[in-house]
Amino acid sequence: MAESPASVASDLLAFRNQIDALDRDLLALLNRRAALALQVGELKKREGSVAFRPEREAQVIDGLKLHNPGPLKSESVAPIWREIMSACRALETPTRVAYLGPAGTFSELAALGFFGSTIVKVPCANADEVFHVTSAGAADFGVVPVENSSEGVVTRSLDLFLTTPLFIIGETSLYVRHNLLRRENSLDGIRAVCAHPQALAQCQGWLGNHLPNVERRPVSSNAEGARMASVDPTLAALASTHAATEFGLHIVAPAIQDDAHNRTRFAIVAHPSQHPQPKASGHDCTSLVVSVANRPGAVHDMLVPLKNHGVSMTRFESRPARSGQWEYYFYIDLQGHPDQPNVAAALNELRSVCAFFKLLGTYPIDVH
Repeated sequence: MAESPASVASDLLAFRNQIDALDRDLLALLNRRAALALQVGELKKREGSVAFRPEREAQVIDGLKLHNPGPLKSESVAPIWREIMSACRALETPTRVAYLGPAGTFSELAALGFFGSTIVKVPCANADEVFHVTSAGAADFGVVPVENSSEGVVTRSLDLFLTTPLFIIGETSLYVRHNLLRRENSLDGIRAVCAHPQALAQCQGWLGNHLPNVERRPVSSNAEGARMASVDPTLAALASTHAATEFGLHIVAPAIQDDAHNRTRFAIVAHPSQHPQPKASGHDCTSLVVSVANRPGAVHDMLVPLKNHGVSMTRFESRPARSGQWEYYFYIDLQGHPDQPNVAAALNELRSVCAFFKLLGTYPIDVH
């Protein structure tokens, strides 16, 4: 027998009253947590330590996931607690984060996903500016794309690691969904599609099929393309739904990237004089760049220390050294932390066989 509308309304009201009471309890608990965070912040100031410790926040989230009784899904725990920790951290000190702007870029979404929304945003025109303002101290951290699952490495970011003092203290990745945005809700009359070169490459199949005769115009960021499309009805952009909202554009065609599982990996960078190397979290990555003499067997010799000490290599990329001698820099990601004896031994031996060796950072990775 179906319940009467009055009975359903009464039950809904009772549940809503319970939720309202729980929300007040949660707010009281969050304020208690914030008060404790302020006390921790005072202690950190006395000992001269930094407010943001990525390995500590990773351990907190891992512990909560491990003891999550449900029905809240474990993958929902991380974004909720990052926002909580972001708001508490902001009570200690404002966190200034540089990223490729303007508003609405995937770099901005990556920054918000990693640090939470309670940050001071420092949008930059390009990756060079992100590295510059972070090196100069105008930002505490920078967020730069380093690799895309369909287009490979972001070469400019890798090159900048060689010429700046910044090192990696964390990483995050995003599913990248490129949408065709425009003032008019139609494919008709489009003169050019404006986007970052990586986005244009990631959507070349769809563009070739649906807009084969339309110019593909590279710009500094997808959000800049969205801004341009917002003032010129003959232009379209490839950008996020956030950019569509930011610039008041129609989503003419959603998720047009050629790879349905398209992801971009971002590095979180900081100046070593302003931020210590993260301590071991239990699931860490160590990144470095090396070069070896141009002789037979040199690359093999470079890899032997890793094999001998049981250290797994998760990424290996080469970039020309631009010396005119056919020499290369090798960008390597290793599984583990230098605090682990086998990783430390492998790094020491590797350093001895390399003509150039630079540790780019050791940081926790999200394994969930």
